[in-house]
Amino acid sequence: MSSSHVSLSPNAALEWKDGKRYLWLLGLVVPVFPFLSGALVAVTGSEWGWWFGPLVLYTVIPLMDRLIGGDRFNPPEEVVDALSKEKYYRYCVYAFVPLHYLGLIWAMYLLTSGSMGWVGSIGLVATIGIVSGVAFNTAHELGHQNSAFEMWMSKIALAPTFYGHFVVEHNRGHHVRVATPEDPASARYGESYWAFLPRTMAGGLKSAWSIERKRLARSNKSVWHWQNHNLQAWGLSVLLYAGLIAAFGWAVLPFVLAQSIYSMTLFEVINYLEHYGLCRQKNASGRYERCQPEHSWNSNHLVTNLLLYQLQRHSDHHANPTRSYQALRHFEDVPQLPSGYAGMVPLAYITPLWRRVMDAKVRAHYGGDLSLANIDPRLKKQGIGVLKSE
Repeated sequence: MSSSHVSLSPNAALEWKDGKRYLWLLGLVVPVFPFLSGALVAVTGSEWGWWFGPLVLYTVIPLMDRLIGGDRFNPPEEVVDALSKEKYYRYCVYAFVPLHYLGLIWAMYLLTSGSMGWVGSIGLVATIGIVSGVAFNTAHELGHQNSAFEMWMSKIALAPTFYGHFVVEHNRGHHVRVATPEDPASARYGESYWAFLPRTMAGGLKSAWSIERKRLARSNKSVWHWQNHNLQAWGLSVLLYAGLIAAFGWAVLPFVLAQSIYSMTLFEVINYLEHYGLCRQKNASGRYERCQPEHSWNSNHLVTNLLLYQLQRHSDHHANPTRSYQALRHFEDVPQLPSGYAGMVPLAYITPLWRRVMDAKVRAHYGGDLSLANIDPRLKKQGIGVLKSE
């Protein structure tokens, strides 16, 4: 497995500098989307300025990814340990959370002020929903660290979405079952995003509850015990929503729920594309092989990686879940997405286009042998993926 590894002498390793060190601050552009939207409205005098978030997500970022291209550079292994421990990179992630909350509160104030028309209201809800959607990635980075503080920060980051069970299901469910038919967060070959969405939402919730029930049972505690991580996360959401209602009245509830629902769909569309059709094989004992880099779709498009803390280097993340974002590596010989996540999201919405592009990539990855892929059961009933060749 090639990872473009660069080996340095001990002295050279000490002198190595991260060329993207200050570029990671670009991740903090996303939580200020509502304020940038407000600035655009002030400059243009048009309520369409509140649509700044969707405009950037669906057009500007994919265009910049295409123009700027990829980044295949990996930090040398000699510096990875020190690089991973440097607090600066953690602070870049921490800062997202308070900025997100400031934007959310400001947006809810504006939406309940009675001064906005429907065009501006929908645009602002979508904009803050995008921020909450990206907050899943912030929670993801925080939740993979062995720190009680960062685990709570992860739950706080997810409070606006009311999807805090992600912390449990992702770490102890998805990472165990990834790229298998049993994983609700791994999309199957031939499965549309619209079919995947209800399956993964229901399956993830069921899995998170089951995981905590079994964990607490080992200590003779009820699943309703306050130490249930799902209940803790949902409790934070209740507190946040209650605070917003107390501040702005019941009129805020439809807006905060709408941004939450939109954020969930954004998170799940990323889940959809990360493992589409890829499958771990079973060994002679009937157990699945260990997760390897080739069980995730990878992307090195620089702009989206800077905005998402290198989530697109997903192959290395699943092979090494606790590796910090700044140290994640590119692998040459793993499945590669044709664009960054921002460009793949609208493609996933249009099922015929998605299947035309990605089904061909899955077939190519497995040399035409779809019996090795994670196939939608409906296609298996048609005989696709059952035989060694079609």
